[in-house]
Amino acid sequence: MTESNNIYIVSSSPHTHSGASVRRIMLDVIIAMIPAMLVSFWFFKMDAVRLIITCVASCVVIEMLCRKAMGRNIGITDLSAVVTGILLAFNLPPGLPAWMAVVGSIFAIAIAKQLFGGIGYNPFNPALLGRVALLISFTGPMTTWSAWQITPDCVTTATPLGLAKTSIAAGAGQPFSFDASMLLKFFIGDMNGCIGEISAAALILGGIYLLFRRCISWHVPVFYIATVVLFSAVLWKIDPQNNMPPNFHLFTGGLMLGSIFMATDMVTTPVTKTGLIIFGIGCGILTMIIRKWGGYPEGVSFAILLMNAVTPLINRVTKPRIFGAARK
Repeated sequence: MTESNNIYIVSSSPHTHSGASVRRIMLDVIIAMIPAMLVSFWFFKMDAVRLIITCVASCVVIEMLCRKAMGRNIGITDLSAVVTGILLAFNLPPGLPAWMAVVGSIFAIAIAKQLFGGIGYNPFNPALLGRVALLISFTGPMTTWSAWQITPDCVTTATPLGLAKTSIAAGAGQPFSFDASMLLKFFIGDMNGCIGEISAAALILGGIYLLFRRCISWHVPVFYIATVVLFSAVLWKIDPQNNMPPNFHLFTGGLMLGSIFMATDMVTTPVTKTGLIIFGIGCGILTMIIRKWGGYPEGVSFAILLMNAVTPLINRVTKPRIFGAARK
């Protein structure tokens, strides 16, 4: 027998690569956010430009400083800090002072992301933690809105969600005549709100792009939105005078932004399909509980962060059984 000269190299998986990278995924997310960004420029003009530039620049600089202080490579070329900056800006009211946006950026990058080890290690969505930190610290500026026309003789400075919650709590019932015209206004984004959350049409367009590019899974957005619709439909059916219809909850507030761009964050959400379904349903239930009975008119940010906290438990419960292993 002759000795074989073949050399076999043993290595761990993966043995093939799809070509995906963090930078490519982040670039796709940025492209998907462009429609919502353009809508924000149209409705909020220079306020939207100011906040997006401030948040993106602050997040990039803070990430660079944090990584340099920790003795690591700069790492800003992966564009993750840019995505965090845009998402944080999308979650801010148009009139928020620039220095507060910088504070939110510091919290999002330094505390919510780099303190845990950087991208891939953060248990919570950085942009949402930055928003919640600002909401708790600067409640007034974070809940102050510009005037929005409801009818020719009625102007309000509240968001539709805030106005509805206040009106129903005061016993005045629904504040809107929710006809096709009003639905269209809400769908395209003609309402008060954070600069990136107002246009469901633009956000859905971005979500379709992300699905096409396989950057996100459909499970979380579909089950999140479906749960909100079902929950709100039950409440509305029981008491239509003191509950808003499902299409109101669908097109107002941060539901579309949260379900498409933040609840789908692959770092802070479950890794199994069953886990993603549980995550989406949990986000929907918590969102409606907070909207209906909570102290805030909006519940998307808190709902996603709470579900981020239980993601490790969901992963453990939904971990697939190894082929051939006995079921416990």
